Amino acid sequence: MNKLYVVGMGPGAYEEMTVRAVKTLEQCQVIVGYTLYVDLVREHFPGKEFLTTPMRQERERCRLALETARSGRTAAMICSGDAGVYGMSGVLLELGQEYPQVEIEIVPGVTAAVSGAACLGAPLMHDFAVVSLSDLLTPWEVIERRLRAAAEADFVICLYNPSSRKRADYLKRACDILLDFREANNLCGLVRNIGREGTECRICTLAKLREMKTDMFTTVFIGNSETREVGGKLATPRGYRL
Repeated sequence: MNKLYVVGMGPGAYEEMTVRAVKTLEQCQVIVGYTLYVDLVREHFPGKEFLTTPMRQERERCRLALETARSGRTAAMICSGDAGVYGMSGVLLELGQEYPQVEIEIVPGVTAAVSGAACLGAPLMHDFAVVSLSDLLTPWEVIERRLRAAAEADFVICLYNPSSRKRADYLKRACDILLDFREANNLCGLVRNIGREGTECRICTLAKLREMKTDMFTTVFIGNSETREVGGKLATPRGYRL
């Protein structure tokens, strides 16, 4: 059986990859991925063949990986964070039905919600929801409904893809929805370039978050009604005494 691994590479730094992810990539002959992600791991896996595609060519990238595995070479598709959280696992499993001779194995990684939370402290100690603000694959009406439901239920909320050049006001729109259910002084946090050079971490209120500029490399955390600042870090109680 030909083998294709789907590997979550974590936030970006080699040191934050899991041992299993590193060992998997070491045994692969070919590593496939989005150009930016391949550039982050290339120096750590010399002697491998690297195949890349640019942004928004996800299905083409998956077929490239599957074709490579079908040819008899052990291949890995790398994804930032965890391959099953806004990654390529689902698409590969779907397309993999056309390649019955290829066995797909998913190797988990550390997603931005977890690595970003560690930078801020412990904001995800209680129940939380993760929502992407990108409407490339999900209609904004659906995103808005999910935001309202999570806000009304008092979840801590983690936002992926908060804004981009084409979606410059999406974080502001999301904050306006949340302000229907949360106080203006509700604590929030932002982490940019998690696990990479130039990591930035900031704590603010929901009202201030509404006016902030972010990008696709930023992960946003909105605390619940119990989230507080403790020693310069965010912490959400879970019945333990803070």
